[in-house]
Amino acid sequence: MSSTLAAGSAGAVANPRSRVILASLIGTTIEFYDFYVYATAAVLVFPHLFFPPGNETTALLASFAIFGAAMVARPLGAIFFGHLGDKRGRKVTLVGALLTMGIATFLIGLLPTFHQAGWFAPALLVVMRLAQGFAIGGEWSGAALVATENAPPGKRAVYGTFPQLGAPLGFILANGLFLIIAALLPSEDPTRPSDAFLEWGWRIPFLFSIVMVAVGLWVRLHLVESTAFKKTVSDGKVHKLPLASVFRTHFRQLVLGTFYMLATYVLFYLMTTFSLSYGRAGTSAALPGLGYDYTTFVLMMIIGVVFFGVFTMVSGPWADRWGRRRTLIGVTLAIMAFGLLWVPMLAGGTFGVMAWLILGFSLMGMTFGPMGALLPELFPANVRYTGSGIAYNVSSILGAAVAPFIAVALWAWGGGSPFWVGVYLTAMASLTLLALLLGKETRDVDIEA
Repeated sequence: MSSTLAAGSAGAVANPRSRVILASLIGTTIEFYDFYVYATAAVLVFPHLFFPPGNETTALLASFAIFGAAMVARPLGAIFFGHLGDKRGRKVTLVGALLTMGIATFLIGLLPTFHQAGWFAPALLVVMRLAQGFAIGGEWSGAALVATENAPPGKRAVYGTFPQLGAPLGFILANGLFLIIAALLPSEDPTRPSDAFLEWGWRIPFLFSIVMVAVGLWVRLHLVESTAFKKTVSDGKVHKLPLASVFRTHFRQLVLGTFYMLATYVLFYLMTTFSLSYGRAGTSAALPGLGYDYTTFVLMMIIGVVFFGVFTMVSGPWADRWGRRRTLIGVTLAIMAFGLLWVPMLAGGTFGVMAWLILGFSLMGMTFGPMGALLPELFPANVRYTGSGIAYNVSSILGAAVAPFIAVALWAWGGGSPFWVGVYLTAMASLTLLALLLGKETRDVDIEA
């Protein structure tokens, strides 16, 4: 096996495999690191610092609402960066998205709190969160295209798992850093972080992101443009308005791609943001939960996330062997069943909770992994960045933006039971199953067409 990819015409300059893997992996790792840093802060810090004291449930819901604001900005970012990616190329677009995302995350670490600036503080947090979402809207699809457009024949799903691995890696990096800081700044009250953590400790993970961005920029600036995009340019197939073209000629694929991702998004945000809230709750009459301390539950989640990473990698060979559609239909049926098992599993003590985390994150890896190949394969090269980005990010509104908010509301409405949260997951997965049944297999499509 040669050290460079053999895709494209003879004599074409290709990206080394190691560079493709690193360039597609590092951006999404930073993306999910930023997400987990914010998600952890949204549960642990922001309700205390960015909203007026009083009602704990209201503050948590407000924090999640700002969390979801980024999802609203993501489709706008997908349109903007998709336009650039389909007209100017993948490389320059990925560099711009990474810079925007990194700067916004860094600035969150410098924001004043409600005590210091009143309502100006959450307003600034919303602006930074919107900037994060705008940038992320162009990040994932570009990273997926770097991986799949440079993949050897028959290995697109395997290569498509590299950007997906950014999710478990980002989780471990972000929460590992939070755990270290929490250990260095311990709290005597298990329901509340220490004063030092709330004063300045929480800012460190946000500020640290600038280091990761610098590494990511160095890698991406050394990329060579993909053969698929070069062929689009040489054949004169670049559209003046990729957005108009993809809506006019591939609207069905946009709708299907959006619902393909729905179960993935809902499961992802329930297993991360909601589970952290539910696992730590227990002392509040308004939101009773499992009552674990922060360190214990995050360590349990990290064990589950290891399975997330393993099954993300496993899903690639499965999807290349059996097809994307067949693999995902089976996984989606399993997600539907998982949603109905929440109460008996979570009632099984620490063993049941650990089994719930492992199973949920394993299913997350199996459904998330094939998406790196499936969504780009729905669209031709001249609208691929725009099309895959819009499908991925519109689904974030339907699945991710509202999932934590709905979950907390159902949790409170159900008197502290997670039953209806699990039913919500099952219902959303059933819509993904319907889309998969209506769709077609994409394993053998020509990705350079």
